[in-house]
Amino acid sequence: MTREFNFLPELPKSKLDDREFADLVNECLLRIPRYCPEWTNYNPSDPGVTLIELFAWLTDQMLLRFNEIPRLNYITFLELLGIRLQPPTPAKCHVTFYLTTSFLEAKTILAGTEVATERTESEEAIIFATDQDVIVSQPIIKHLLTSTEKELTPKILDNPFRDRDWIREQNGKEWRGRETNLFAEQPQEGNCFYIVFNPDEPITGNVIVLNIKALAATTTGIIPENPPRLWEAWSGDGEKKGWVPILVKETYDVTEGFSFKKFAREGGIANQEGADITLHLPLNLPSSIFDTYEGRWIRCSYTPSQSVNNDYGYTRPPRIISISVRSIGASSIVTQSFRIENEILGESNGKAGQTFQLQRTPILPRNVDLEYILVTPPGEQAMEETWSEVEHFGESGEEDRHYTIDAITGRVQFGPLIREPAQIKESTQVRYHLQKQRDTNIIDINQIEPQSRQRQYGKVPPRGSMITMGAYRTGGGQAGNVPKGTIRILKSAVPYIARVENYQPGRGGRDAENLNAAVIKVPQFLRTRDRAVTKEDFETLAMTVGTVARSHCSTPQPGESDYKPGRVRLLLIPHPAHDDAIEKCLGFHPSEFNLTPELKKQVNNYLDERRLLGIEIIYKQPEYLGVSVQIQVALEPEYDNSSAREEIKKKLLIALYRFLNPITGGFDNQGWPFQRPVYSSDIVRLFQPISGVRSIGVIRLYEIRQNQVSEMWERNPEPRTEIKLSPLELICSWSDQNLADFEHKVDLL
Repeated sequence: MTREFNFLPELPKSKLDDREFADLVNECLLRIPRYCPEWTNYNPSDPGVTLIELFAWLTDQMLLRFNEIPRLNYITFLELLGIRLQPPTPAKCHVTFYLTTSFLEAKTILAGTEVATERTESEEAIIFATDQDVIVSQPIIKHLLTSTEKELTPKILDNPFRDRDWIREQNGKEWRGRETNLFAEQPQEGNCFYIVFNPDEPITGNVIVLNIKALAATTTGIIPENPPRLWEAWSGDGEKKGWVPILVKETYDVTEGFSFKKFAREGGIANQEGADITLHLPLNLPSSIFDTYEGRWIRCSYTPSQSVNNDYGYTRPPRIISISVRSIGASSIVTQSFRIENEILGESNGKAGQTFQLQRTPILPRNVDLEYILVTPPGEQAMEETWSEVEHFGESGEEDRHYTIDAITGRVQFGPLIREPAQIKESTQVRYHLQKQRDTNIIDINQIEPQSRQRQYGKVPPRGSMITMGAYRTGGGQAGNVPKGTIRILKSAVPYIARVENYQPGRGGRDAENLNAAVIKVPQFLRTRDRAVTKEDFETLAMTVGTVARSHCSTPQPGESDYKPGRVRLLLIPHPAHDDAIEKCLGFHPSEFNLTPELKKQVNNYLDERRLLGIEIIYKQPEYLGVSVQIQVALEPEYDNSSAREEIKKKLLIALYRFLNPITGGFDNQGWPFQRPVYSSDIVRLFQPISGVRSIGVIRLYEIRQNQVSEMWERNPEPRTEIKLSPLELICSWSDQNLADFEHKVDLL
């Protein structure tokens, strides 16, 4: 932390005392002839000079503290404004619980179930807890349908699995019948096979296993190791509106794209054993109606793989004779936190403004319905009281059961007793009166006793009351941004849970705010006055919430789908989970910047109290536009060796991923500006200052856009010299280990 706030606007000012140790010593030596003319030995070895240096050092230390007063005054000013350091933000992660076996009845994993990473010799285990109850239900197949076209909302559906051809058994958990095609007789891209589940069963987030049987392993023309099909589930109108992928790993499809090649390799009979497909349903799986069919929808579509030649598609449709379903687990959102219950803080002394200390810090945001302080007054018949947390005591009356908590330090404080200015004035007058009549033995008490003008803000717990913190959670920070596959430990035993695993990394964890970060926001705070009026106000206030790294506010124009009088559109960009992706020459995939429902709700709750009446705010994430750069660079002759070339190439790639980035992009490193095109000349300007670069050769810019139907990212094969952006688009660049065309390429000449 810097000793001075040197990142603020500099105005002419001087230190309170700018003398240093040498200045103090010289000043004392210059005074010797005047005050002690007989002293003529000024050498450092003289004992008198030694004493001068000693007292100069002591004075220098005092001046050092003295010059800290302006900084202290500034911090006190922040406290008066009500500015507090933001506590750490806990990371969130999707984890999957797997059952020991398949059960006939539904199983519930209670909220607060703790899971953790593995503890090592150098690192402590990082604990997460489920946010809500997780239900593992039993899915029931209601309809089996097909379609020749892949649509966002299916309109024309066929039902080849009619009751006369297929029989429902086990109350809909298994369907079997004659051999039936899943795709058209001549399979075409976009052919779909739909499975509709009973809407009455809460299978949201469940891990289901489809057991599929076929007559024999017939040739379908595909590459079994990378089949051209895509399993998806309908997530409705949530944050990821439309169809979301639900096959986590290719190895979870034992049918290998309905080819059943494992039976040819390992032996077995496909129509007796069948093969399993394990699917992870999304947390948002609403019941929907398409073409008169109602239920919870998943589908398998013929979608050519981007990493395999399209010639290896389905030449024959896959055929099945049976399909059954069962649940083997469920997914849930967990938050990095450790819950502490019924912590005794101490006994009240009956005085106003008393404080207590929580044992664990920092403190995560409290749930007002579950996490609060309990006060038990003295006496056998006393009833336990529930007290409420407030941000400050400014609006608390003397009978309000209020308290405050400092999330950083863990200090709990009850209401203070404030003396009004009039009482202070009267107290001064009383002292003056007493001093004036100090020789008088008789004093009129009624004349000199001031009237009581003091106010209690918040009730004081009675003397002898026991103070207990019912529950609170501690945790948070970047340590919770754990890699995928690291959460494997169950901290609390659940009899029917076999294991747990996270298929996605933890995201959203941020460390507590430091003083410099709080200071730099003061000018914005004073300008907005904690109210959202202008475009800049919305952007500034949104960035103070949670993990929001950047925001952009605009007003929808007539003709846009978001247009409505009084409506404001706010684009939010959260912090990515890991900050070292750029240094690793990986960049950030657009999915790293997905706007989660939790963050959206957090920002909405904050801005809803600060917006003008009648203003409606809609929250979105930008439409990310990928950019891939291919460039030729000539180096200076002295750098023409393998180690130097490798180092320079890495610097150039890091510069590209940092420059073409939503958060760190642009020439000001504040994120790529909205609606600013990308020019080839920008890359030249970026590379010129880098040591070792002699000249720039051919530059090719490629657009990478997301297909609105398949939701797959596709690169435009035509190179550009300029890439333009729409008002809602934002530049992004990343490396994909499966798709080399997406990454930047630097050829050194």
